Amino acid sequence: MNYFFKNRVLAILGLVLILAFPGLPAFAQKTGKKANEATRRSNDAATAFNEIMGAADNAIPKELVDKAQAIAVFPGVLKAAFIFGGREGKGVISRRTAQGWTTPAFFNLGGGSFGAQIGADKTDYVLLIMNDKGLNGLLGDKFQIGGEVGVAAGPVGREASAATDAQLKAEILTYSRSKGLFAGVDLNGTAITPDNDLNEAVYKMKARDVLNGAVGRVPTFVSIYPETLSRY
Repeated sequence: MNYFFKNRVLAILGLVLILAFPGLPAFAQKTGKKANEATRRSNDAATAFNEIMGAADNAIPKELVDKAQAIAVFPGVLKAAFIFGGREGKGVISRRTAQGWTTPAFFNLGGGSFGAQIGADKTDYVLLIMNDKGLNGLLGDKFQIGGEVGVAAGPVGREASAATDAQLKAEILTYSRSKGLFAGVDLNGTAITPDNDLNEAVYKMKARDVLNGAVGRVPTFVSIYPETLSRY
């Protein structure tokens, strides 16, 4: 009797909660979807970075990774064009701190171009933010690569330590991988904006706070990205 009575009480309490907070099931479902999206983004970024760094003779030089203040990865960015072209993608950024890499903040990447072009492709992008000036740009509501913040196509391979002065002075070094080919790429004019809808759903804070270390301990479901960065 106690077993059935207990179940009855739990069922009544559940009904009371639903009646008192009718949006609760929908809220829980939405929160679950956001957590799943956050996990997928972190996993995809970690996989792309692992694969790029695993190319022994054509990877991002470790010397540059060691100096980067933050690293952004935007995997599977869709590039499409028919006279007018554009790119759109979603990714994550972690910042280096004395305690290690921060919890990944979620960002969007987008840009356009004009010219004789047609076709579509998916590309992985990696951005090394090399100093405070580049990092400060990311902490705003919208960041346009180029302009006041210097950007350069990043050098690749074992011999890339002999990079040009322009590359060494750039605030951001940019890379791309498409159809298996990996190289430095010019991303001038590309916009990076915080995905604060996802940041606030997952962390209850904006991207700038996440990158400033306000989250503290990295949640397990997104830890694979900062853990991957720490390996290199």
